[in-house]
Amino acid sequence: METHIAFTHAPIVVTPLALPSREVGACVEFQGLVRETEGGQALTGLHYEAYEPMARTELARIFVELHAAHPCASVTLIHRLGWVPVGEASLFIRVLAAHRGEALRFLAEAIDRMKADVPIWKRA
Repeated sequence: METHIAFTHAPIVVTPLALPSREVGACVEFQGLVRETEGGQALTGLHYEAYEPMARTELARIFVELHAAHPCASVTLIHRLGWVPVGEASLFIRVLAAHRGEALRFLAEAIDRMKADVPIWKRA
């Protein structure tokens, strides 16, 4: 499985799709967008911080574990740091797999695990 993990302070630029194999039959992408309210409070944006070395290690570990349960060919994750205005993406994930079921399950579980286990924080 190919993995690409990046953190950026600039707006997220989605990389062009490049298939690592002709066996890829599913491409699932997710963008997490900053909403204008959080807990009923109006926002102009959110500030994101990460302990990058540990975040990269944890994400890589999570991806290996998920790959064992939901095999995929490639996963790309880009997380924005610093100030992210309302309406802009703070997160982009792309999963390539042979079948949509594996790709969808991998993606959903990756997001849940990231929120629970990876040292990335947001504040208004």
